Amino acid sequence: MSPLAVVAPYLRRVLAPNPGPMTLEGTNTWLVGDPAAGPVVVVDPGPDDARHRDRVLAAAGGRVAVVLLTHRHADHSAGAPALAAVAGCPVRAVDPAHRRGDGGLGALDDGDVVAAPGARLRVVTSPGHTADSCSLLLQGDDGVARLLTGDTVLGRGTTVIADPDGDLGAYLETLDRLVRLVEDADVVELLPGHGPRVPDPAERLAVYRRHREERLEQVRAALRAGARGVRQVVDAVYGDVDPAVRPAAEQSVRAQLRHLGAPVAEA
Repeated sequence: MSPLAVVAPYLRRVLAPNPGPMTLEGTNTWLVGDPAAGPVVVVDPGPDDARHRDRVLAAAGGRVAVVLLTHRHADHSAGAPALAAVAGCPVRAVDPAHRRGDGGLGALDDGDVVAAPGARLRVVTSPGHTADSCSLLLQGDDGVARLLTGDTVLGRGTTVIADPDGDLGAYLETLDRLVRLVEDADVVELLPGHGPRVPDPAERLAVYRRHREERLEQVRAALRAGARGVRQVVDAVYGDVDPAVRPAAEQSVRAQLRHLGAPVAEA
């Protein structure tokens, strides 16, 4: 993917140079607002990388009103302090540890609205991937609604429930909430934290929900067959997993075992 994509006059994506098994092509930094009309909102500045920061500032026309974080993970948040320092703007986040400036009032609470030139964002708390995850409903002045999902929904593949910070029960509730939101707000696409844009929001959310239920049944079957502990369940359920992402599979299994009320032993 090209580092810069202009989706609408009020929406740009700058791709961070941090590709990998967990980040796909890299972190998507989303710029909301028409830079010709005023300062923009930057969502997820990505890693602390000077090249990426310069590209974000250039795409913003050098004017940033506020930085928003969908969650605390470093591939989304590490670049926020430096970008905010250069731009002279606050950082708002669900996690208090990642807020900067704004008189210490940089919270992101469910239902908060953040205005940008040509659009507005509404905060939708979305715990599950992490406890502090949130999504952002983007409504343009052109009447088009999109949903920024951070790592709650990816552009390709499925997300990891980051045990012990994440919670599978909360994640399933979040998916149900997003299904209703997509229908009620007539959302036309999802804008993920990694991977390409998702043009079929309702279908993708249904696939995600079905995948989680199927995995849970596979874990139940592995337990009934005698698997014990995280590693044995991973071997039974994720037997063909790439070694590079096995730690992520182990995180997922821990979350699944906790959700099922089963012992979470490492052996």
